[in-house]
Amino acid sequence: MPYPYKKMTEEDFAYIRSVTSEDRVWVGDEIAREFYRDEMPEYGVFPPELYVEIENRDEVSAIMKYAYENNIPVVCRGAGTGLAGGATCKYGGIMLSVMRMNRIFPVDHKNQTITCEPGALLLDVQAAAAAEGLFYPPDPGEKTASIGGNVITNAGGMKAVRYGLTRDFVRCIEAVLPDGSIMNFSSNVVKNTTGYDIKDLVIGSEGTLCILTQVTLKLLPAPTCSCTLVMPFGSLEECADMVPEVLALPFVPTAIEFLERELIDIVERNLGKLLPVRQGEAVLIVMYDASSRQELDSAVEAAAEAALAHGAIDCCIANTPERAASVWAVRGGILEGMKADSVAQEECDVVVPRACIAEYVKAAKRIALSHGIRVEPCGHCGDGNIHTEMLRGPEMSDEEWKSATHASLTELYALSKKLGGQLSGEHGIGNGRLEFLEEFVGERMIRLYKSIKLAFDDRLILNPGKVIEFNK
Repeated sequence: MPYPYKKMTEEDFAYIRSVTSEDRVWVGDEIAREFYRDEMPEYGVFPPELYVEIENRDEVSAIMKYAYENNIPVVCRGAGTGLAGGATCKYGGIMLSVMRMNRIFPVDHKNQTITCEPGALLLDVQAAAAAEGLFYPPDPGEKTASIGGNVITNAGGMKAVRYGLTRDFVRCIEAVLPDGSIMNFSSNVVKNTTGYDIKDLVIGSEGTLCILTQVTLKLLPAPTCSCTLVMPFGSLEECADMVPEVLALPFVPTAIEFLERELIDIVERNLGKLLPVRQGEAVLIVMYDASSRQELDSAVEAAAEAALAHGAIDCCIANTPERAASVWAVRGGILEGMKADSVAQEECDVVVPRACIAEYVKAAKRIALSHGIRVEPCGHCGDGNIHTEMLRGPEMSDEEWKSATHASLTELYALSKKLGGQLSGEHGIGNGRLEFLEEFVGERMIRLYKSIKLAFDDRLILNPGKVIEFNK
């Protein structure tokens, strides 16, 4: 490590308390263990030396300036719902929680935007927009994630097929740099070619470049009607082959997801959430939004006809909010269901060209099973983002599990690369996928990443050891 980090002392603790508040600072054993990890403890459990809940931009700036001058590492944390080991204190230091910075400001109707602080929850931002007749489309599965976390991981989710990723809805960002400087990236304008687009570089940077303190998001007019279709097929191959047929129709779907029957059974068995379609070894779930009932009916009719013409056993229409909610509850319960059905979980969230989905899934099953691991692929097949869920059984030792998952991941990432895919579709690199990055993107790209990191953070104090590791 080029800059050895300082072990924090009572003097450091006292300074953090002086610029925040005694009742918002915890030290050592006072820190709750939930802050040692994110939702994937497989990617590391690391205790912070100090945990602080900040309330405003000036507190962030003061802490970062002090940390910069004293070589103390800082990790910014939102709701802690990440799945890549990204918001953990790998080298100790300060964990800085932004969850008290959760204000949502009134909707700007003239610009169709909403501005909020990073600790605001996604579900609350969506609700605030909906209350004004508008719509914030990014819809990752974890609705209790913080909006700041969504931005710095460029969260995707099920509706990315039609609406795109979080990046497509960020107008401007206020952030604090590692030296305490307060910066604004872009402004509330529709387009901008003023210099390098630093805003888009910050989005998806996983908290390694700066700390978001405020973000302005684009909103859309709310769709007036929606419908979900469930298309059961006799095999996964038939299900995957239906994806390009749906996308070829003259109606853009909002979401396209696939689930195999075994995974549906896991959710039903462990969570009691029942999919209202019992047929098929795999199902394709397709959602349409529309601004009129006529438009929606035309889209649904065309999709149903195409499904039946291409081998679907049936095409079930969930045309009420209650029926649609029951379908999406099963899809949304996958992670919780797998946690209840296994001792531990590992996941790779590669993204491959849509035409390669079936080929990837079949090969992924062979790979994992060859290493003695039960695997359950699912995913956003509308954009090729496949979550390959590996489940640990009670018979596997810690060493067997570690060895088998590492071997499986090595082959799975090589398969994705061979098919023209990428290492991660939405969960990011964090700490969990760090060792696979250079082989995937190449040495020259790693040097470019390091140059970008150093331009923002020359002392390497902000979320060190994530995305890019300098001590290798």
